[in-house]
Amino acid sequence: MTILKPSTSPEPSPESLTFAELGINSALCSVLPAALKHPTRVQQLAIPAILAGRDVLALSQTGSGKTLAFGLPLLQTIHQQLESVSSSACKAQALVLVPTRELAQQVTMALHALASKLSSSLKIQLLCGGIAQEEQLAELAAKPQLIVATPGRLLDLCTQSHISLDSIKYLVLDEADRLLEMGFWPDVQKLMAMMPKRKQTLLFSATLPEALDSLAGKLLTNNPQRVEASTRNAVAAEIEERLYLVNKGSKAQALIALLKQYQWPQVLVFISARDDADAIAKRLLKAGINAAALHGEKDQTVRSQTLSDFKAHRIQVLVATDLMARGIHVDALPVVINLDLPTSAPVYVHRIGRTARAGANGLAISLVCHGEMPSLTAIRNLTARELPLASLADFPVTDKPSERVREDGTDNKVAPKRPPRDKQANRRSLNKHSIKAFKGKR
Repeated sequence: MTILKPSTSPEPSPESLTFAELGINSALCSVLPAALKHPTRVQQLAIPAILAGRDVLALSQTGSGKTLAFGLPLLQTIHQQLESVSSSACKAQALVLVPTRELAQQVTMALHALASKLSSSLKIQLLCGGIAQEEQLAELAAKPQLIVATPGRLLDLCTQSHISLDSIKYLVLDEADRLLEMGFWPDVQKLMAMMPKRKQTLLFSATLPEALDSLAGKLLTNNPQRVEASTRNAVAAEIEERLYLVNKGSKAQALIALLKQYQWPQVLVFISARDDADAIAKRLLKAGINAAALHGEKDQTVRSQTLSDFKAHRIQVLVATDLMARGIHVDALPVVINLDLPTSAPVYVHRIGRTARAGANGLAISLVCHGEMPSLTAIRNLTARELPLASLADFPVTDKPSERVREDGTDNKVAPKRPPRDKQANRRSLNKHSIKAFKGKR
């Protein structure tokens, strides 16, 4: 198995490098936004390796410019090939796989903004659920050279023989850690089996659990390079984290109190359950706070409009499940609030990474109850941060820690044994209830 070695490149000054010095040609440099003067650290490390044809595993914090780190080399390579071959003869060459529809749309928009200025012949196609298949088939007839897709929709189209992947030369797994997990990995494997074995593979992510290291390494066989633009699983230094211990039943009231006290113009609230997202959004509306919910059960048109309204400040508070945790960019989002802690520690890093993007400052607040101590311990271990718990004014904690959870947040594992008499009494009670259940009422 090929061993991926961390980059040994000396750390250049962000102000000392230009995109041209990384190998981006004048045509592409000329269409870059005026505000994009210097490449970020992940772009400095990844772009030269990608242009050299190497497989790359790139780990970098959220909001650090990963999309352009793989997008610019892909656009440049495809554009150069289009100059020598007619667009009608050029099949799909590059595929970017992402885990969610929202991220697929965002990546497509970011790359299309540059491709449209670079060449009218360079076509990018979005393939994801929630959009009518007939509409996507019509666009595929234009023979796009770069496809951005979610695994499920792409596999459906491939299975129906509407699209072939036999011409793919470049494969990108964006949010690679998520795509390598069991929820997506079977579909990704099937798609990769439809592609040529000889291709350039690029994996990009903000987090990568050690358990997925070997799997990632097996995918990268072409003189691979591993680049780490930041410490693995790190939280951006610009994010201020505040954690408050509150009663489980007081979280909604505490959230409302915080929103009314600080009057933030824009807040993204994360919650794990879809039903809870709707319930909290309704409760905020009842409290006079302009809020909406966003989760996977909503129609795609509604999802897109809700996210658009939030970005345009027509909605103050967006209550979302973790489909918003990865890759979604909202300009200058000041605050992220975890109404509950995620059970997966890397998800915490992705959630709070929605704020403090592109070097801006941000605030991440988490409302934690006693039952979430194991999750908090996992997050502390992953991020190597102390994350002390503070008290929240007007919300005294009266809940007691579970007997199964130690004060340090770890599980005692062994539940206390009941005396034998209690067990026998419970069995007698259970038998009585069982008998009554079969007796009709008189």
